[in-house]
Amino acid sequence: MNTTRTPLTSLRYVVAILLMACAVQGCAPVIMGSALVGSLVAVDRRTSGAQLEDEGIELRSAVRIREQLGDRAHINVTSSKRQVLITCEVPNAKDKQLVELLVSRVENVKTTVNELAVMGNTTFSQRSSDALASGRVKAGLVDARDLYASAFKVVTERGVTFLMGRVTQREADRATEIARSTTGVVKVVRLFEIITEEELRNLLPKPTSTPAAAAPAAASN
Repeated sequence: MNTTRTPLTSLRYVVAILLMACAVQGCAPVIMGSALVGSLVAVDRRTSGAQLEDEGIELRSAVRIREQLGDRAHINVTSSKRQVLITCEVPNAKDKQLVELLVSRVENVKTTVNELAVMGNTTFSQRSSDALASGRVKAGLVDARDLYASAFKVVTERGVTFLMGRVTQREADRATEIARSTTGVVKVVRLFEIITEEELRNLLPKPTSTPAAAAPAAASN
């Protein structure tokens, strides 16, 4: 289904390096240049307005969490169509509840999924392993000819991979199969918005028509 392909080996390295950078910085979002994004994704199924809403939710949530908790927690916020996944670690149950409250009050947030663990911060080794697992899953999605990798968000924490996105049931099942068979993934949690195949067809770019070839000039006698 994907028409633009990047060699899988190169893609694995690119994604792995980007996610490793995220792991080193403590679940900070990775910001990629437009040229690199263009090489990794085909079409985002969210409208431009929805994409801006999700980016705003993630940024505002990060600011509020930093203001209230400072450096005592290690938290990642991922938004997809205003459904917000909260992952990583906090030192106690009170902080876990506080983070969810802070995020739920951010403008445009529709629902929250609080997957914070009450524990000490994970080690660099664990973060690196999770980052590589997410990179492998994303590479597997790109390599699958029957999927659009850009439709999925992939987050891995302590071996648990969360899959988000606006996809059909067929795509959800296929992506889950890929994630479950990926090295470093011990469990898959699906947080999809399921759409119909007809809705998918309406979302996909319409093929552009090419002008008919000019008729050959009549041969002169």
